[in-house]
This record gives sequence, C-alpha cells and structure tokens, in this order.
Amino acid sequence: MAPPQLCRWYLFSSVQSLQTEAVGMIARAAEQAIADYGAFRMVLAGGSTPHSLYERLCTMKTNWAAWHIYFGDERCLPAADPGRNSSMARDAWLDHVPVPQKQVYAIPSEMGAKAAAAAYAATLRQVGEFDLVLLGLGEDGHTASLFHGHDWGQEADSPVALPVFDAPVPPMERVSLSAWRLSQAKQVLFLVTGESKHEAVMNWRAGANIPARAITPRHGVDVLAESILLEG
Repeated sequence: MAPPQLCRWYLFSSVQSLQTEAVGMIARAAEQAIADYGAFRMVLAGGSTPHSLYERLCTMKTNWAAWHIYFGDERCLPAADPGRNSSMARDAWLDHVPVPQKQVYAIPSEMGAKAAAAAYAATLRQVGEFDLVLLGLGEDGHTASLFHGHDWGQEADSPVALPVFDAPVPPMERVSLSAWRLSQAKQVLFLVTGESKHEAVMNWRAGANIPARAITPRHGVDVLAESILLEG
C-alpha cells in the first residue's frame, strides 16, 4: 500500500498572493535542479486555476533550455483543440518562452485513451523522479484526471499512465498519470482556489479518501490554498 500522505498547508488571503508564492517555489525548484544536474523536469496541471500562474511564468528569469515539461493528464480531444491542457499551457506560457519544443512532452490523447496512455508510459520510461509536480483540486476532490469510482493507480506496480473512461465531467475520455507516478517527485505543489472547493478542502483535511489524498511523495505535498476555503 502507498504510505500515508504528509500534507503541509499554506493559506493566502488572495489568489494573487498565492500565485506569487507559487512562482517563487517553482523558480527555486528550477534553480536547484538545474544547479544539481542541468535539467528541470516539471509536470503541469490543467484546468482553470493554473492558467494565470502560467502567464506569470513568462517573465521568469531562468535557463529555459534546461526545462522539460510533462503533463499530469489530458483530455481526449484533437491535437490542436483549445480545450486540451497542452493547448492552454502553450497559449498562456510555453509559446512565449524558449523552452525547446522537443522538451515539451504532450500526451498524444488524440490517439484515444488506451493508445495515448501506452504511448506516454513509453515516453516516461527513461524519466526518473520529477523535480516538481503541479496539481489542482476539483470540487469533488479529484486531481489530474483521477476521479472517484475509478482506479487511481496507487500501488507501486500500477501503470505509469491510465486510460480514463466515463469521467464525471466532460470530456468523458481522458488520460492521467497514475497516483503512484505523480508521487515520484521531489516536490508536489497543489494550487487550490475558488469558494466552490470548500467542501473538497474540508473533506481532505478531515481525512476523507479523496483522489488528492492518493498523491504520496516521500517529502509530502505542499498545498497553497485561499484562506477563505477553511472558513465556516
């Protein structure tokens, strides 16, 4: 079984202050990894919460040539569809900084969930521990595309990437890195904003078995959340 989750909570009075701290944490992680071994391997989150954060990363001073970008999950849509997580990240950030195109590893979800999961597992075969994994939290407690009632892939022998069918929110067909693979990271950073996440946050802090709790890196997870989510 996976180890219990060690969770550190950081509360912010505004989304702007939360994002400022997140940018700083990402910058420090990149600087350390590049100094240690010349590369920074980061996994991106999709959804609405990270969009403005990605825009802020455009002005970061860093060695972009050392960055390697991966994705925690993807929607099975055509390759250039604006609804894809990779399209959002490119529009907001990656098309505006000199990260080499060959070092942005999109999930080929246009192939369909099963084929894309197998292809991405092959892409990650030679990739060890990620330096930083960025995740969000859904109103129902999901993270990446790990949903209630589905396999989260928590065991050490779980697949690297999971095909997801019948997701409770559209599109219903997706690909997600497993909880086990997302946990193979030096640092995992959750960004949680919006009053609609209040119940999910309360359940998480109460110890409920939600997908977000399945992410168990050895150094624990850092949760950056709006303080309003813990009120009431």
